[in-house]
Amino acid sequence: MQEILVVGGAGYIGSHMVAELQAAGYDPVVLDDLSSGREDFVGDAELIGGDCGDADLLNDIFSSHKIDAVMHFASSIQVGESVKNPIKYYKNNLINTLTLLNAVVRHDVPDFIFSSSAAVYGEPEYTPVDEQHPCLPLSPYGRSKYFIEQILQDYKKAYGLHYGSLRYFNAAGAHPELPIGEQHEPETHLIPLALQVASGQREYIEIFGSDYDNPDGTCIRDYVHVCDIASAHLKLFDYLKGGGNESVFNLGVGEGYSVMEVIKMVKHVTGQEVEIHYEDRREGDPAILVADGSKAIDQLGWDPEYSDLQTIIEDAWKWEQNR
Repeated sequence: MQEILVVGGAGYIGSHMVAELQAAGYDPVVLDDLSSGREDFVGDAELIGGDCGDADLLNDIFSSHKIDAVMHFASSIQVGESVKNPIKYYKNNLINTLTLLNAVVRHDVPDFIFSSSAAVYGEPEYTPVDEQHPCLPLSPYGRSKYFIEQILQDYKKAYGLHYGSLRYFNAAGAHPELPIGEQHEPETHLIPLALQVASGQREYIEIFGSDYDNPDGTCIRDYVHVCDIASAHLKLFDYLKGGGNESVFNLGVGEGYSVMEVIKMVKHVTGQEVEIHYEDRREGDPAILVADGSKAIDQLGWDPEYSDLQTIIEDAWKWEQNR
């Protein structure tokens, strides 16, 4: 079987990728320092403890395994924290990724797939946002992702790196069959926070900003089921193996929901009330982010079959209850 190195494969999205690869007949090798991932999330896949900033460890992995592709999910992800502590984000997301890329080039790994973000766009000039939209990120998190995308282009020109980059909008939900789902410490994402209120683990949820120029005053986002994100990576891998050109692809379904609409759906799915406390806006949060995902659908054959909001929240609620 082809071996795929999944960097950050014990985390939320990475663990769903490991499951997707195994179901498709690949042999995932997981590299994760478990700072935010969980060992039980990788199942029976090989788990190597460490991070992608360890050049010696990377050399050992690439020397002892025949790695056919690298899928890179390991990064710090909190927009607000990145504004307060940019050093962490430029080290974890930028410097460590450079170390990983250098090892990929040195060992002639055929394909590299990068986990990017819609945060590279910043405040949209138009919606839905396509891949040609200007990239003016508002936070160190978004800038760290955009810098890597620029580096990937440079490495392609200089070293022939064959890569693809996927710009996620809002990953959400949980695997409908396996015991893996969204669990961050601390948790900052809307849907799991709202579900924790519904399950009695929290007293209330904080909403940051109620005065945006949107119908109900709260931010609007495009939510994508985590299983659909994993399937997009597999589609991109097939595309690259088939000779597809290096490119970036949005992962979004083209429909946005406000914070209040999400909370309303949480109430509908769970049958529970969700207490709300309003706070000031967070720096780095655009008012609306909705994707034009047609490029991934047309060129990769991606089919986001789980990404309607009710299904996302139903799967996330099952995970929240079971965990």
